[in-house]
Amino acid sequence: MPRLLPEWHPQDAVQLTWPRRDSDWAPTLPAIEAMLEQLALIISRYQSVIIGVPDRDTGEALSGRLLARGAAPERLRLTVVDADDTWARDHGPLATGDGNGVTFHDLGFNGWGGKFPADRDNTLTRQLKDAGLIACATSDSAVIMEGGALETDGEGTLLTTEACLLNPNRNPSMSRADIETWLAETLGIQRVLWLCHGHLEGDDTDSHIDTLARFCDPQTIAYVRCDDPSDAHYAELAAMERELKALTRADGSPYRLVPLPWPGACHDAEDGHRLPATYANFLIINGAVLVPVYGDRHDLAALDALAGAFPDRDVIPVDASAAIVQHGSLHCLTMQWPQGALAAATTTAEGDRR
Repeated sequence: MPRLLPEWHPQDAVQLTWPRRDSDWAPTLPAIEAMLEQLALIISRYQSVIIGVPDRDTGEALSGRLLARGAAPERLRLTVVDADDTWARDHGPLATGDGNGVTFHDLGFNGWGGKFPADRDNTLTRQLKDAGLIACATSDSAVIMEGGALETDGEGTLLTTEACLLNPNRNPSMSRADIETWLAETLGIQRVLWLCHGHLEGDDTDSHIDTLARFCDPQTIAYVRCDDPSDAHYAELAAMERELKALTRADGSPYRLVPLPWPGACHDAEDGHRLPATYANFLIINGAVLVPVYGDRHDLAALDALAGAFPDRDVIPVDASAAIVQHGSLHCLTMQWPQGALAAATTTAEGDRR
């Protein structure tokens, strides 16, 4: 049976969604655009990058800048989309696969439980399909399910949090058993490892797993650890660590756990609320791991820890300071497309690559 593919599965591309000028990013638009541009350049060294842009002028200007900075034109796939926000991890498709190919699952997205507008984001996968970018089979479902809430080992095990998947603001008519059945039937999940603990101040997602604990391979989980008893997160993350230590693989063997350092507190410049900065929000691509950093004294330790978890990949820091002001980071902004998902490029009459 097809299974939810792990992030380290060979990829065709990574999806980004460019911010609109009138979005929540408006006060810091130059900063987030600079970060996304750097991110696109790094990804394009290894594979294609798909960028949904809000209008033709934005796309032409962005393409020109990326090409001037050395991006290979054959690896840039820009297309106009109508979106609410930039968080591709949650409005992008989930992919299952087996030896017979890949399927994209276009699932429901409701703005993290109705917190933010999401009607346009909820149509993004269909827009990309209509633009001719998707080569694989697609399947639609009204079930609300966000990519940031799911971590898989690619072998049928899912790691997630109760706070998100069991939250009544997502699928109020579905019980835990209903969700596990849906995961098994739709995504090929045979075991669900539920974390009861793990919360970050400033988090809008109801504890997405990709800010807390991540599979690096089927045997290894990297996770955030707070060593400061005076920090408000200390007790909750210590409880999460105990949960992780008690987990076992399907064969009963323990996981190799890689603790990630806890960055110094980041606060909003306007009202001072704490922002959910974490090193767990890294992105795995072909041949590399892109790690969010914050200009913090713990950045180097985080890079070293992940270099040990990914010895065969380049470990590349990406300054995520511009993203964290809107309560997300590197992984939240991206969605990988596995090998076999991206259609071959075509050229329109106007000369645009799609």
